[in-house]
Amino acid sequence: MTAFVCFLQYLSGFGNEFATEDPRCPGALPDAQNNPQVCPYGLYAEQLSGSAFTCPRPTNKRSWLYRILPSVRHKPFAPLEQGHLTQNWDEVDPDPNQLRWLPFTVPKVSEKKMDFVTGLHTVCGAGDTRTRNGIAVHIYTCNISMLDRCFNNSDGDFLIVPQQGKLLITTEFGKMMVEPNEICVIQQGMRFSVDVFGEARGYILEVYGSHFELPDLGPIGANGLANPRDFLVPVAWYEDRKVPSGYSVINKYQGRLFAAEQDFSPFNVVAWHGNYVPYKYNLEKFMVINCVAFDHADPSIFTVLTAKSTRPGVAIADFVIFPPRWGVADHTFRPPYYHRNCMSEFMGLIKGYYEAKEEGFQPGGASLHSIMTPHGPDSECFEKASGADLKPERVAEGTMAFMFESSFSMAVTKWGLDTCNRLDKNYYKCWEPLKSHFNPNWKPSSK
Repeated sequence: MTAFVCFLQYLSGFGNEFATEDPRCPGALPDAQNNPQVCPYGLYAEQLSGSAFTCPRPTNKRSWLYRILPSVRHKPFAPLEQGHLTQNWDEVDPDPNQLRWLPFTVPKVSEKKMDFVTGLHTVCGAGDTRTRNGIAVHIYTCNISMLDRCFNNSDGDFLIVPQQGKLLITTEFGKMMVEPNEICVIQQGMRFSVDVFGEARGYILEVYGSHFELPDLGPIGANGLANPRDFLVPVAWYEDRKVPSGYSVINKYQGRLFAAEQDFSPFNVVAWHGNYVPYKYNLEKFMVINCVAFDHADPSIFTVLTAKSTRPGVAIADFVIFPPRWGVADHTFRPPYYHRNCMSEFMGLIKGYYEAKEEGFQPGGASLHSIMTPHGPDSECFEKASGADLKPERVAEGTMAFMFESSFSMAVTKWGLDTCNRLDKNYYKCWEPLKSHFNPNWKPSSK
């Protein structure tokens, strides 16, 4: 495995029309058509549609896969124990408080073996998979690789944010290595398996009914933020492997898990072409926009990907990062401002220290500030920033925090509030030392 990983190759671009074939089978892509009467090498042609046939061309998503056996060849699906993966948003009463979690626990392999699927835990979410309108936030914690089983999500797209441990993700389209400070997106219906190299932990943003896209740049111009050329798509790779003992295809469907058995590997796609693909992105390549005069800009300037709703300018979910950058604003309180938002804000920390709360917000942990719940810098940050010498300085050096921002009012699951036992019950105390600085005798300075 190690030798192969060293030579992983990718195609670059976002939303492109890609075409690739495993070099062991040159000419596997049909010439000038999608489904010939007989495919090269005796392969089966199978289309994977990520949008309705009649969607306008800019939003029409589909790929053609040329495989040794079609995905339809399997035994019937049967219900599967799903652990703490859920879309039951009514397990517990609503909680409008500021919520923060300590780093989520990764079990030792000697204590409990968990692969990527058994290690999925839903923290919060809203909406409904059946009407295909909603969002869920999951944590994954695992310590073993998936063996002779794969996963596909019939409900929506997974945006995966590794925080600890790299992931070797095998998909029907090829292989991707995804490390902390990178992300990947596995779109609806794509089968994949995850290999780990020790204990692994990370975050997942799931969206129903919409796909992630690059945000519009508006007055920024043609370039900036996440550049399309920096997104990487795997090249075709296949295995022609029989599994007489049974290979499990796990399907997340209407929020429940099901498994079907087959006697061969599903990663048997010899060639493919199309624009509906899995992809990855290195967050270090993000071209940061920031204020160069005064005031603290809204965090939307750090949007990497967005899943749009039907309302213009309103997202089902945005994926936003807070990368290393320069702070140069004059006459300005430079940390994030105090805020009440009509959006939900779920934050995680990949590495380093978040500027607004350097002590309690830890890598591998998280926070949720729900719709209209007040939040902002803790008292220590406020006092320090209010008297700081406003010279140019590096902000968030060695740090990468991120936010899943959603227009949905998300409910927290029982696992998130109770079972995980990681909720910081003292979070509210970070604001208690804030004191009044009001001076009714203040006078404006003469100019």
